[in-house]
Amino acid sequence: MFERSDETLVKQALNGKKSAWITLVKRYEKNLYNYTLRMVSNPDDAMDLMQDVFMAVFRNLATFRGESPFKGWMFKIAHYRCIEFYRRKRPTQSLDDVPEQEEEAEGACPEHQVVAGQRADALHQAVQCLPVNQKLVVELKFFQHCTFDDIANQLGISVNTAKSRLYSALDKLKGKLEFDYV
Repeated sequence: MFERSDETLVKQALNGKKSAWITLVKRYEKNLYNYTLRMVSNPDDAMDLMQDVFMAVFRNLATFRGESPFKGWMFKIAHYRCIEFYRRKRPTQSLDDVPEQEEEAEGACPEHQVVAGQRADALHQAVQCLPVNQKLVVELKFFQHCTFDDIANQLGISVNTAKSRLYSALDKLKGKLEFDYV
């Protein structure tokens, strides 16, 4: 089936076509929600942030120049909204408040599911302990599958800074996870 490009949908949305805007929202709502959920670790906050991002994107749609992909522009807005969220919520969240993630593995034995779930929880908690700038790079690289060029563009940093933040985060995660499993 023929799928309209983001740029075409943006132009149509700017011309008042509501179905074009709805198509953009449906296209990216799951990715955006998952991004915000991984960043804030609370489903309600993630939903609020996602809605806030879509509102900001809609309000600023006329400023989208098409010099970079729409998805990158939208996630850059999401990045800034997450930073604002952390600034408003200075006292850090306790690791006890982090929601547990459930693994759905069909056909796996119960022991493997338990171990996989424990490892996923440990990884999730370890990522939440990273500084925000490192957490963002990990999110963009491993969950959004962005290149270092994309990461640098979205965060407004150099490619080398993006790499440095990722490798520093990976070292911290490695140390934390090795300590937990010893």
